[in-house]
Amino acid sequence: MGLIIAGERSGVGKTTVTLALLAAIAQQNQLVQSFKVGPDYIDPMFHQAVTHRASYSLDPVLTSETYVRQCYERQAQTAECCLIEGVMGLFDGAAGAAGCDAPGSTAHIARILGLPVALVIDCSRLSNSVAAIAHGFGTFDPRLRLAGVILNRVGSDRHLDLLKAALSSLDLPILGVLRRRESIVLPDRHLGLVPAEEVGNFRAIVAELGTLGRRCFDWQQLTPLLKAQLKAQPERKRVTETSDFTTRIHPTARPAIAIARDSAFNFYYPDNLDQLATLGAELITWSPMADAALPAGCQGLYLGGGFPEVFAAELSQNKRARQSIRQAIAAGVPTYAECGGLMYLCQSLTDLAGATWPMVGSLPTQAVMDDVLTLGYRRAIAQQSTPLLAAGAVVRGHEFHRSRLTTAPSQPIYALGSLNAPSLDRLEGWKIHNLHASYLHLQWGERLEMPRNFVAACARQKPLN
Repeated sequence: MGLIIAGERSGVGKTTVTLALLAAIAQQNQLVQSFKVGPDYIDPMFHQAVTHRASYSLDPVLTSETYVRQCYERQAQTAECCLIEGVMGLFDGAAGAAGCDAPGSTAHIARILGLPVALVIDCSRLSNSVAAIAHGFGTFDPRLRLAGVILNRVGSDRHLDLLKAALSSLDLPILGVLRRRESIVLPDRHLGLVPAEEVGNFRAIVAELGTLGRRCFDWQQLTPLLKAQLKAQPERKRVTETSDFTTRIHPTARPAIAIARDSAFNFYYPDNLDQLATLGAELITWSPMADAALPAGCQGLYLGGGFPEVFAAELSQNKRARQSIRQAIAAGVPTYAECGGLMYLCQSLTDLAGATWPMVGSLPTQAVMDDVLTLGYRRAIAQQSTPLLAAGAVVRGHEFHRSRLTTAPSQPIYALGSLNAPSLDRLEGWKIHNLHASYLHLQWGERLEMPRNFVAACARQKPLN
């Protein structure tokens, strides 16, 4: 089974509810596997900090419905309980579809996986109207099973009595009640929540979340919903057997790939890393902030997204690491850089305070932070071959950044536009030597040619001394 935590809109407390449930389950020494709907990196990092297991993104827009099923079923097999945190409101997803069919919505994931939904409702300014909200969400799409509601930000006992009375006319269980609390606050900044590793009192917050989770939920009703046992589904089994990437990847070489991972670079889809490892790559984590150079013997480099603008001073001060990366790229080491990784490879980075810091210098442009948020799914066509893509390949990706580059690439990687745009109206991405650098985040999913191409390119590279 498994349960999806959805909201009636953004900001209702889905993440707090999810973390409270995960913490309570983990404190009972049960193996719980978490997932997140949509192109999110930060919420899954919070999940992992609580469960000590990688949290996987379920995004049929970036991947496919088949891949979402495969990913869920593959990870669910290793856990006792499964919990999925939704995105925005239950029916909010990518633009282009009206009504209840928005692609990539939490409702879309619930239909793909056939899982029940628990609806989190912010009750801070509600009493009787809670019933109308619950009834509307429960009946809007008859294909969904609304298992119950979780009442968040409840005030007094009198307030709770009013909410219960309003809901009594509906055949809809109350799965949990969370009171208004000031002690559990997850800080945020310009791209969302501050990652868990930067929250100084996070362990204390997790302990409080676990206590909250044990006390505030109806575990008698929740436990059967969370159990990860999968019903026999011959169709899905047949799809998994024929197209699951673990049965189609055959390692041919074992190159060492350096994965940049520290406070500045931590935006990675875990299944992207899983696929590289399944192909036989040895993944070596290292820190551009703290380590003096790339790991000896590495044959490739993966620079994920993150917050280089927040740690620009530390990155800039590590001159030896910057020189090591610049020399490796100039020597042809296959390098894949996404968003924050792209910014780090520029000549300089101007942070939110207006200070400019020298960066690696492999790209003849500067990264500048500004107030404009670039956000959304993109359709892109590769304009030239790179270590990941062949010229002409069509991919879907996601952009999410508040920076811009001062110079456009002379030979861009992509022509791209929004998913439903009739034409591709922008050129983006840099290809220099064996470097593929772009703002576009990619979840490879079933597009196995991307990790295959990258691992093969790395395997051909002479190891660094």
